Amino acid sequence: MAFIKRLGFYLFGLSIGLVFLSIFLRKKADETGVSFCYFPNCRALKDMRSKSVNYSDELAQMIAYNQLDTIQVKQFFKEGEINFSKSDTHAKPCKIYLIEKDVDGVLKTLTVKNCNTKIVIESIE
Repeated sequence: MAFIKRLGFYLFGLSIGLVFLSIFLRKKADETGVSFCYFPNCRALKDMRSKSVNYSDELAQMIAYNQLDTIQVKQFFKEGEINFSKSDTHAKPCKIYLIEKDVDGVLKTLTVKNCNTKIVIESIE
């Protein structure tokens, strides 16, 4: 069998396998709600979303007086970008992250302490 013919069979089989694999993985992700994120920003935000949220005293007062909405804060963990150059990812016992997000045309920064079992939202600027 000529090399070109074998290459054609190989590429045909490979393309069918890739189509089935993409369909299978897409269905799995839709059914289980699993998202595949491998970038550092995505992994850190996903880790923070899975933990219980606590607020500093200052932010708790702002929420109590309706100056700050908790839905806006949760959007930082879905759409925000972590500024790793300003964050302290080696701090003990809780890592400190600065999450930036554009809110109504203004760049806001959320300072978060990421501990083992919880996150503490320190400030918003």
